[in-house]
Amino acid sequence: MMNLNNRKLTKKLLVASIVTVFSLSTSISSVLAQDIQVATATTPPVNDGLPDPGFTIDTATTAIVITDPQVDFLSPQGVTWGVVGKSVTDNGTVENLEKLFKVAQTVDMPVFVSPHYYFKHDHKWKFEGALEQLMHSIGMFDRKGQLSLEGFEGSGADWLPQYKPYINNGKTVVTSPHKVYGPETNDLVLQLRKAGISKIILAGMSSNLCTESHMRELVEQGFEVQVVTDATAGAITEHYNGYEASLVNFRFIASHIDNTENTVTAIQSAYR
Repeated sequence: MMNLNNRKLTKKLLVASIVTVFSLSTSISSVLAQDIQVATATTPPVNDGLPDPGFTIDTATTAIVITDPQVDFLSPQGVTWGVVGKSVTDNGTVENLEKLFKVAQTVDMPVFVSPHYYFKHDHKWKFEGALEQLMHSIGMFDRKGQLSLEGFEGSGADWLPQYKPYINNGKTVVTSPHKVYGPETNDLVLQLRKAGISKIILAGMSSNLCTESHMRELVEQGFEVQVVTDATAGAITEHYNGYEASLVNFRFIASHIDNTENTVTAIQSAYR
Protein backbone atom coordinates (compact mmCIF):
# COMPACT_ATOMS: atom_id res chain seq x y z
CA MET A 1 0.00 0.00 0.00
CA MET A 2 2.85 2.32 0.89
CA ASN A 3 4.56 1.71 -2.45
CA LEU A 4 1.35 2.45 -4.30
CA ASN A 5 0.91 5.73 -2.44
CA ASN A 6 4.55 6.65 -3.12
CA ARG A 7 4.08 5.98 -6.79
CA LYS A 8 0.96 8.16 -6.86
CA LEU A 9 2.78 10.94 -5.03
CA THR A 10 5.77 10.69 -7.38
CA LYS A 11 3.46 10.83 -10.38
CA LYS A 12 1.72 13.92 -9.03
CA LEU A 13 5.02 15.62 -8.35
CA LEU A 14 6.27 14.73 -11.83
CA VAL A 15 3.14 16.11 -13.46
CA ALA A 16 3.36 19.26 -11.36
CA SER A 17 7.01 19.71 -12.33
CA ILE A 18 6.21 19.28 -16.02
CA VAL A 19 3.40 21.83 -15.78
CA THR A 20 5.68 24.27 -13.95
CA VAL A 21 8.48 23.87 -16.49
CA PHE A 22 6.05 24.23 -19.39
CA SER A 23 4.49 27.34 -17.85
CA LEU A 24 7.90 28.85 -17.16
CA SER A 25 9.06 28.06 -20.68
CA THR A 26 5.93 29.60 -22.15
CA SER A 27 6.38 32.71 -20.01
CA ILE A 28 10.02 33.08 -21.04
CA SER A 29 9.13 32.57 -24.70
CA SER A 30 6.40 35.17 -24.39
CA VAL A 31 8.76 37.69 -22.81
CA LEU A 32 11.45 37.03 -25.40
CA ALA A 33 8.90 37.33 -28.20
CA GLN A 34 7.87 40.72 -26.85
CA ASP A 35 11.50 41.85 -26.80
CA ILE A 36 12.17 40.90 -30.43
CA GLN A 37 11.96 43.82 -32.84
CA VAL A 38 12.90 43.38 -36.47
CA ALA A 39 14.36 46.48 -38.11
CA THR A 40 12.10 48.76 -40.13
CA ALA A 41 12.77 52.15 -41.65
CA THR A 42 11.96 53.89 -38.37
CA THR A 43 12.66 51.26 -35.69
CA PRO A 44 16.11 49.82 -34.95
CA PRO A 45 16.37 46.06 -34.37
CA VAL A 46 16.13 44.45 -30.94
CA ASN A 47 17.00 40.77 -30.28
CA ASP A 48 16.62 39.94 -33.97
CA GLY A 49 19.17 37.14 -33.83
CA LEU A 50 22.10 39.19 -35.15
CA PRO A 51 24.85 40.95 -33.18
CA ASP A 52 24.93 44.74 -33.09
CA PRO A 53 28.56 45.90 -33.14
CA GLY A 54 27.33 49.44 -32.47
CA PHE A 55 28.66 52.79 -33.67
CA THR A 56 30.29 55.44 -31.50
CA ILE A 57 30.66 58.92 -32.95
CA ASP A 58 34.20 60.26 -32.65
CA THR A 59 34.08 63.94 -33.55
CA ALA A 60 37.62 63.81 -34.96
CA THR A 61 37.05 60.90 -37.37
CA THR A 62 33.31 60.68 -38.13
CA ALA A 63 31.54 62.22 -41.11
CA ILE A 64 28.13 62.09 -42.77
CA VAL A 65 28.04 60.82 -46.35
CA ILE A 66 24.95 61.56 -48.46
CA THR A 67 24.38 59.89 -51.82
CA ASP A 68 22.35 61.55 -54.59
CA PRO A 69 20.33 64.21 -52.73
CA GLN A 70 18.98 65.27 -56.09
CA VAL A 71 15.70 66.30 -57.68
CA ASP A 72 15.28 63.21 -59.86
CA PHE A 73 15.14 61.01 -56.76
CA LEU A 74 13.51 63.19 -54.12
CA SER A 75 10.98 65.47 -55.82
CA PRO A 76 7.59 64.80 -57.40
CA GLN A 77 9.08 66.60 -60.41
CA GLY A 78 11.87 64.01 -60.63
CA VAL A 79 11.81 61.34 -63.32
CA THR A 80 11.83 58.45 -60.80
CA TRP A 81 9.05 59.70 -58.54
CA GLY A 82 6.57 57.18 -59.94
CA VAL A 83 8.56 54.30 -58.44
CA VAL A 84 10.37 55.91 -55.46
CA GLY A 85 7.69 58.35 -54.32
CA LYS A 86 5.87 55.98 -51.98
CA SER A 87 9.05 54.86 -50.24
CA VAL A 88 10.36 58.43 -49.96
CA THR A 89 7.05 59.60 -48.51
CA ASP A 90 6.57 56.65 -46.14
CA ASN A 91 10.11 56.99 -44.75
CA GLY A 92 10.05 60.78 -44.54
CA THR A 93 13.31 60.68 -46.46
CA VAL A 94 13.31 64.30 -47.66
CA GLU A 95 12.71 65.68 -44.17
CA ASN A 96 15.13 63.27 -42.52
CA LEU A 97 17.98 64.09 -44.87
CA GLU A 98 17.45 67.76 -44.09
CA LYS A 99 17.66 66.98 -40.36
CA LEU A 100 21.04 65.33 -40.93
CA PHE A 101 22.29 68.28 -42.99
CA LYS A 102 21.01 70.70 -40.36
CA VAL A 103 22.54 69.02 -37.31
CA ALA A 104 25.85 68.62 -39.15
CA GLN A 105 25.95 72.33 -39.93
CA THR A 106 24.95 73.23 -36.37
CA VAL A 107 27.76 71.23 -34.74
CA ASP A 108 30.24 71.70 -37.62
CA MET A 109 30.39 68.01 -38.49
CA PRO A 110 32.01 67.07 -41.83
CA VAL A 111 29.59 66.24 -44.65
CA PHE A 112 30.46 64.60 -47.97
CA VAL A 113 28.02 64.44 -50.88
CA SER A 114 28.49 61.82 -53.59
CA PRO A 115 26.35 62.88 -56.58
CA HIS A 116 25.27 61.09 -59.73
CA TYR A 117 25.65 62.85 -63.10
CA TYR A 118 25.47 61.66 -66.70
CA PHE A 119 27.10 63.57 -69.53
CA LYS A 120 26.60 63.08 -73.26
CA HIS A 121 29.49 60.64 -73.58
CA ASP A 122 27.93 58.42 -70.89
CA HIS A 123 25.06 57.70 -73.24
CA LYS A 124 27.45 56.01 -75.67
CA TRP A 125 28.21 53.08 -73.36
CA LYS A 126 28.17 49.76 -75.25
CA PHE A 127 26.45 47.80 -72.49
CA GLU A 128 24.41 48.56 -69.37
CA GLY A 129 22.71 46.86 -66.49
CA ALA A 130 18.91 46.93 -66.20
CA LEU A 131 18.65 50.07 -64.08
CA GLU A 132 21.50 51.80 -65.91
CA GLN A 133 19.58 51.35 -69.15
CA LEU A 134 16.44 52.70 -67.53
CA MET A 135 18.22 55.74 -66.08
CA HIS A 136 19.81 56.57 -69.42
CA SER A 137 16.55 56.15 -71.30
CA ILE A 138 14.63 58.57 -69.04
CA GLY A 139 17.40 61.17 -68.99
CA MET A 140 18.05 60.81 -65.28
CA PHE A 141 20.75 63.08 -63.80
CA ASP A 142 21.60 64.43 -67.27
CA ARG A 143 23.90 67.43 -67.57
CA LYS A 144 25.05 69.31 -70.68
CA GLY A 145 28.71 68.67 -69.93
CA GLN A 146 31.38 68.40 -67.26
CA LEU A 147 32.42 72.04 -67.60
CA SER A 148 29.01 73.57 -68.15
CA LEU A 149 26.17 74.38 -65.77
CA GLU A 150 23.84 75.33 -68.63
CA GLY A 151 20.37 74.08 -67.78
CA PHE A 152 21.55 72.64 -64.45
CA GLU A 153 19.64 74.91 -62.08
CA GLY A 154 16.34 73.25 -61.22
CA SER A 155 17.04 70.21 -63.38
CA GLY A 156 16.76 66.60 -62.24
CA ALA A 157 20.50 66.58 -61.58
CA ASP A 158 20.32 69.62 -59.28
CA TRP A 159 20.16 69.45 -55.49
CA LEU A 160 16.76 69.49 -53.85
CA PRO A 161 16.20 73.22 -53.14
CA GLN A 162 16.00 72.90 -49.34
CA TYR A 163 19.41 71.22 -49.25
CA LYS A 164 21.25 73.92 -51.16
CA PRO A 165 22.06 76.12 -48.13
CA TYR A 166 23.76 73.12 -46.49
CA ILE A 167 25.56 71.78 -49.56
CA ASN A 168 26.63 75.17 -50.92
CA ASN A 169 27.89 76.45 -47.56
CA GLY A 170 31.57 76.33 -48.49
CA LYS A 171 32.27 73.46 -46.09
CA THR A 172 30.45 70.46 -47.54
CA VAL A 173 32.66 68.33 -49.78
CA VAL A 174 31.01 67.47 -53.10
CA THR A 175 32.90 64.65 -54.77
CA SER A 176 33.20 63.89 -58.44
CA PRO A 177 30.17 61.93 -59.72
CA HIS A 178 29.84 58.20 -59.34
CA LYS A 179 28.80 56.62 -62.62
CA VAL A 180 27.03 53.38 -61.81
CA TYR A 181 26.17 52.99 -58.10
CA GLY A 182 29.25 52.80 -55.91
CA PRO A 183 32.13 55.20 -55.11
CA GLU A 184 34.66 53.09 -57.01
CA THR A 185 34.32 55.53 -59.94
CA ASN A 186 34.66 58.78 -57.99
CA ASP A 187 37.00 60.35 -55.43
CA LEU A 188 34.91 59.88 -52.28
CA VAL A 189 37.33 57.46 -50.60
CA LEU A 190 40.27 59.73 -51.40
CA GLN A 191 38.47 62.76 -49.96
CA LEU A 192 37.55 60.85 -46.80
CA ARG A 193 41.09 59.54 -46.29
CA LYS A 194 42.61 62.99 -46.86
CA ALA A 195 40.22 64.43 -44.25
CA GLY A 196 41.19 61.78 -41.70
CA ILE A 197 37.75 60.18 -41.69
CA SER A 198 37.37 56.51 -40.71
CA LYS A 199 33.75 56.37 -39.51
CA ILE A 200 30.75 57.05 -41.76
CA ILE A 201 27.11 57.87 -41.09
CA LEU A 202 25.52 57.00 -44.43
CA ALA A 203 22.22 58.17 -45.93
CA GLY A 204 20.75 59.28 -49.24
CA MET A 205 19.33 57.75 -52.39
CA SER A 206 18.60 55.20 -53.66
CA SER A 207 18.66 52.61 -50.90
CA ASN A 208 19.36 49.34 -52.76
CA LEU A 209 21.43 50.99 -55.50
CA CYS A 210 23.79 53.87 -54.72
CA THR A 211 23.39 53.90 -50.94
CA GLU A 212 23.90 50.16 -50.53
CA SER A 213 26.75 50.14 -53.05
CA HIS A 214 28.47 52.95 -51.15
CA MET A 215 28.03 51.02 -47.91
CA ARG A 216 29.57 47.89 -49.39
CA GLU A 217 32.60 49.65 -50.87
CA LEU A 218 33.23 51.79 -47.80
CA VAL A 219 33.16 48.68 -45.60
CA GLU A 220 35.54 46.92 -48.00
CA GLN A 221 37.81 49.97 -47.82
CA GLY A 222 38.03 49.66 -44.04
CA PHE A 223 35.55 52.31 -42.94
CA GLU A 224 33.15 51.76 -40.05
CA VAL A 225 29.63 52.44 -41.35
CA GLN A 226 26.25 53.22 -39.80
CA VAL A 227 23.24 53.51 -42.10
CA VAL A 228 20.36 55.87 -41.27
CA THR A 229 17.42 53.72 -42.31
CA ASP A 230 14.71 56.37 -42.71
CA ALA A 231 16.99 58.84 -44.46
CA THR A 232 16.97 56.70 -47.59
CA ALA A 233 14.32 55.04 -49.76
CA GLY A 234 14.05 52.73 -52.74
CA ALA A 235 12.07 51.97 -55.84
CA ILE A 236 8.95 49.87 -55.51
CA THR A 237 7.63 48.20 -58.64
CA GLU A 238 4.85 45.70 -59.25
CA HIS A 239 7.10 42.76 -58.45
CA TYR A 240 10.03 44.17 -56.45
CA ASN A 241 10.61 46.32 -53.37
CA GLY A 242 14.06 47.86 -53.50
CA TYR A 243 13.87 49.36 -50.01
CA GLU A 244 13.06 46.08 -48.30
CA ALA A 245 15.95 44.40 -50.13
CA SER A 246 18.38 47.08 -48.96
CA LEU A 247 17.19 47.05 -45.35
CA VAL A 248 18.20 43.39 -45.02
CA ASN A 249 21.66 44.11 -46.40
CA PHE A 250 22.10 47.23 -44.27
CA ARG A 251 21.43 45.07 -41.21
CA PHE A 252 23.70 42.25 -42.36
CA ILE A 253 26.68 44.40 -43.42
CA ALA A 254 26.81 47.73 -41.56
CA SER A 255 28.21 48.06 -38.04
CA HIS A 256 24.95 49.64 -36.95
CA ILE A 257 21.63 50.86 -38.33
CA ASP A 258 19.33 53.41 -36.72
CA ASN A 259 16.72 56.02 -37.51
CA THR A 260 17.23 59.76 -38.00
CA GLU A 261 15.88 60.81 -34.61
CA ASN A 262 18.31 58.61 -32.69
CA THR A 263 21.19 59.52 -35.01
CA VAL A 264 20.63 63.26 -34.58
CA THR A 265 20.51 62.81 -30.80
CA ALA A 266 23.75 60.80 -30.89
CA ILE A 267 25.46 63.51 -32.97
CA GLN A 268 24.32 66.26 -30.61
CA SER A 269 25.54 64.28 -27.60
CA ALA A 270 28.93 63.62 -29.19
CA TYR A 271 29.54 67.33 -29.80
CA ARG A 272 28.52 68.55 -26.35
